[in-house]
This record gives sequence, structure tokens and C-alpha cells, in this order.
Amino acid sequence: MTEEITSFADLGLSEETLKAIEQKGFTTPTPIQAACIPLLLKNKVDVIGQAKTGTGKTATFGLPILEIVDSSEPVVQALILAPTRELAVQDAEEINSLKGERRIHVAAIYGGASYSLQFRELREGCQVVVGTPGRVLDHLKRGTLNLSNLKFMVLDEADEMLDMGFIDDIEEVLKQTPDEKRTLCFSATMPKPIMNLAETFMKEPQVVKVDMGDEATPALTDQIYYEVREVDKFEALTRIIDINDSFYGIVFCRTKVQCDEVGRKLQDRGYSAEALHGDLSQPAREAILRKMKEHKISIIVATDVAARGIDIQDLTHVINYSLPEAPEEYIHRIGRTGRAGKSGTAISFVTPREFRKLHFIQRVAKSEIRKEQIPDSYQVVTAKKQRILEQLTALMNDTSRDTSAYQDIAHAMLDGRDAQEVVGSLLAFHYGNALDESQYRSIETITYGKHEKRSKRQEEREAAYEEGFTRLFVARGAGDGLDRDSLCEYLREQVGATKEDFRAVDVQNSFSFVSVSTPVAEKILHLFGSTEGNAKPVVTKAREESASPRSHKRERKWRRDGDWRGGRSGRGDRRRR
Repeated sequence: MTEEITSFADLGLSEETLKAIEQKGFTTPTPIQAACIPLLLKNKVDVIGQAKTGTGKTATFGLPILEIVDSSEPVVQALILAPTRELAVQDAEEINSLKGERRIHVAAIYGGASYSLQFRELREGCQVVVGTPGRVLDHLKRGTLNLSNLKFMVLDEADEMLDMGFIDDIEEVLKQTPDEKRTLCFSATMPKPIMNLAETFMKEPQVVKVDMGDEATPALTDQIYYEVREVDKFEALTRIIDINDSFYGIVFCRTKVQCDEVGRKLQDRGYSAEALHGDLSQPAREAILRKMKEHKISIIVATDVAARGIDIQDLTHVINYSLPEAPEEYIHRIGRTGRAGKSGTAISFVTPREFRKLHFIQRVAKSEIRKEQIPDSYQVVTAKKQRILEQLTALMNDTSRDTSAYQDIAHAMLDGRDAQEVVGSLLAFHYGNALDESQYRSIETITYGKHEKRSKRQEEREAAYEEGFTRLFVARGAGDGLDRDSLCEYLREQVGATKEDFRAVDVQNSFSFVSVSTPVAEKILHLFGSTEGNAKPVVTKAREESASPRSHKRERKWRRDGDWRGGRSGRGDRRRR
């Protein structure tokens, strides 16, 4: 049946809904819409829908809800849970835009927004509520949200809610819904905990899985990677932005700190960019997204968590400033471009030690990510020159523009002067140093011989100062009975860390270096960084130059007798440690 559906009129929707769809410019339903909407309209069944992000899942459950809820009853008849505030707002806006002339009120309730406004909306009556699990649960506990008349319970982006730790909140919300309702679960992936949730709270659900084909990643997204040192990433980013006409994209970073740093640097260079992460207030986040959608800014620098649920149309680029930890996250990131028949570009910065991770992502994502060379300053400036020439040529060819008021000035400027010199002066005044190649710092070319193989020592050197990790100096070494495994094992036990938090361990005779994920490093410094009396701290932050033999000599002076906390229990104790 799905193959025969070529228009929304074939789905069994009302004329009022079809009119609203037409006004939005939608013509052909997506595969998940074609498969699910007739099922939800004709049968009172629970449904599990699996399709990747950007395939129209909101309309898939939103349209049947709008057809079935009773607009004359001002009670909550549909509850939609979304993982983030942004997605909750977007779902609410999308459903509102599809209701046409129906007097159906859709309320969005989420953390960070005013309670009083949400209280009023719920008190005055609404048929559809879209919210985040935590805020919905809070309203249920306060008694301000009544679900006794619920007809639809929807879990949107269920796998994202699972990843964000909402599984307990979701279960608690589901327990407070009536038995006589329909439960719909939509997700890009279906991990075991989600299926367990479905078995517990859904009644013989029908599974609708849209075949994504052999390509897990968008076919219209051109995927590229650049091999670059950590310290050269920002320079590479500016060149990519400058060489591309009308760059409009998201730059993904691993941490909030990196987000702020990259966003600030871009602003300092004159780019229209904003940083988006979890520390921002909700009004600030909404303002940034609004500016991006209105094209008042062209770049958002975001963490994965902050970007979840963001749906910005027509992105030209997605930049992986830091590679994601999981291939699924890579697919989710780059799926934000190359949509709706339009092409896009996904670019990843890869440090030499991240090649294994890149190959793993390629294998799981089933995609070809090709290597390219970072454009040099000459290429960037040449592209800028061509762009300026095209823009000015278009201006001169625009005959609708009235230039009569400026003819006298133009004549005076050209009187007795070389025309090329005059135009050059005007361009220099307007564009400043935009064509100055010296503004681009040199980027070191990374080569490791014909086959680009790196020694173990070279990989460790790259790992030592990887973004997101802090290099620590430990005033204990092999002479104290330590080796790589025992050092990491002891530190893990003391602060409750995992193996993944430790990298690039270098144990010398009387001291050691270890790179630790920054949050864990702070715990270690707090535990071992303070001492009593005149003893030096056992653990300190290492300077970047500490890896040199000369600095190793200096660091030997830090060694002191005593246990890990810097006491003076004797050499025997140290060796037992």
C-alpha cells in the first residue's frame, strides 16, 4: 500500500488538514508518513516507528492527533515527550502550523521557561501538550497537569531521551497515564531499553521501520576529512568558512569550554557566530536559534547535547571540529545537512591519532569519507577575489538601480586620475584586509612517510595534549614500584574513573606523565594536589614542554618522600603503592 501513496490526499486526511499541508508547501509524504498515517487514522493500535532524523516524524504523529482530538473539549488529549527544550518547541510549532482553522490549543512545557505561563496555559485548557520529561513529571507531581482524558501518548526521539538519562522519568510519566490510550514511539534507532519500555507499556505495538537503504548517512551530503593538528583546527576552520560562498552551518565541539572558545574566536575575527551549550539560559538559547533561522547569524558552535532537537533548514555545512565518540552521533550530526533534495557538506577535523576512530565511523556509517588538503591562503584569497568580482558585476548589471545622484561625485573622482587606481582605492576602503594572505597563519603539513604511518611515540605525543584532556605530572615513577597499569588503576580507584579517562601514560624512573579527561583530572588534583608542611604536591598540571628531556630534569626536583597525599611515611610505603 505504501508504494501506491503519492500524495497526502491518499492518506485519508480531511480537507482542512490537506489545505494546511498545501499552505506549508508539502506535496509528497515521506516514507514514514506514508506508512504510519493511514495506520494511525484507521486503527486504534500502538505503533513503533523507526526512521532517521529529518524524515518528517513530527507530522507523522501530529497529523493523526489533529484529526482525532476533540477541539470542543479543553482537556489534555495528547502528550508528546521530547528530549530537549528546542525539540519540544519545534514539535509544538510544527503541530500548530498543521492544525489549520481548528480551535486546538498546543502548549509547550519545558525547563527553563516561566512556570506561571505554563500554569496559566494548562489551567485555561489545551488539547495537546509537548514537553520535556523532567518538566512534565514536575507538573504531574504539582497536580497542574491532568492526563485522565489522554488519547495519545507519544515518545519522540526516544533513543535521544534514553541517551540523556530520561528513562526513569519516562517510565514514571507512563505509569500516570490511563490504560485506554494509544502509545506511539518514534526513534531513529531502537536500542534494547526502548524495546523493553515498549513491551512494558505498549499493547501489541505494530512496528513500522522505514528502509534507509545501504547508506546510513545522507546520500546528498559530501563527506570530507582534513588531517590537522589540534592547534591548527581553528585556522583550518576559518579557511573553510572563507573559501565557501554563503557558508551557513553548525560547528560541533566536544565540550562547553571549547564551544565558548571557538565561538569567541570567530566573533573576534568578525564572523557572525554564536556558541550554543547547556550553560545558556533558555531565553538565550531561543534567541540564538531565532537569529540563525532568520539568517542574522550564519554559524552556530554547539555541543551534541545542546544541538539535539535543533532543526534548521538549508544548512550548507556541518563541521566536526572534534570527532564524535560514537558513529551514531556522527550520522546524527551530518544528517542536519543534505536534506530535502539539497546537497550539503560534512567536514571532519582528524588528528593523526584519531585515524582508528575515523575508520570505525566509516565502517559503521557505511560511508565514504574522503581526505582532502586544507586550502592554502592563496586558494582562499583567490576564491574571495572571484566572489567580490561576481558581486560587483551583478551590481553594475542591475539597471534598476538609480545612480544619478552619484554621477557628479564619480566624474570628480575620475577627473585626471587612473580609473583602475580609483576603483582599487574604493575596494580597499570597503573590504579592508580581506585579501591579505598574511592574515592566515601557516598550517603545518602532517606527513609520516609514504604510507602515513605513525610510530607509537608519535601517537602518544599527539594524545598527550588532546582537547578535552588535561596533562598531569605525577611525582612518582618506576623507582617507586609503578608501571603504566598500576598508576592508572590506582588513580581510577581513588576517583571512581574508567579506563577511557586515561591516555598517553609515560612512566619514567622518578616521575610520570598521564593525560586524563578534564573532569577526572580536577578530582585527582583536588585529592593529590595539596600537601602538608613544605612537601611539594604529588600531582600537578604538566606544562606542554614537560615532555622534553630538559624539562624532565626540572620535574625530578618535585619528587618527595611520602605517600600519595604528600606525607612522609617512607620509601617502603611508596613501593607498596
